[in-house]
Amino acid sequence: MVKINIEADCGNSPKKEFLKDFNIAFAEGNLSFIAENITDDVIWVMVGDKRIEGKDAFLNELEQMKDSKVTELTVDKIITHGKEGSANGEIVMSDGNTYAFSDVYEFKSAKGNSLKSITSFVIKV
Repeated sequence: MVKINIEADCGNSPKKEFLKDFNIAFAEGNLSFIAENITDDVIWVMVGDKRIEGKDAFLNELEQMKDSKVTELTVDKIITHGKEGSANGEIVMSDGNTYAFSDVYEFKSAKGNSLKSITSFVIKV
């Protein structure tokens, strides 16, 4: 079970709520939620590491990460505007390592929750 630390929001932003749920799904390895909410041509750039293109490659990458268990997720801020959003915080892994992250998201459109790109900045702390 992943310990989740996310500050309550006023609840008037569906995109903020979606990004909260997306980050929780990511930490918990909920591939079905993620698959339902990314486009077929999604692009995931892990800055300084790799670029993943397409839904199948994205889900395959997550499947390979499943052995690295997240034990705690802290989301400090979620910001959204139109077709864009971002979230930052920290994850603690089962091996004791902690990583700070900042993700920048692009939605398929200003309406709806399909993500077409994610740019991830991750630093071991």
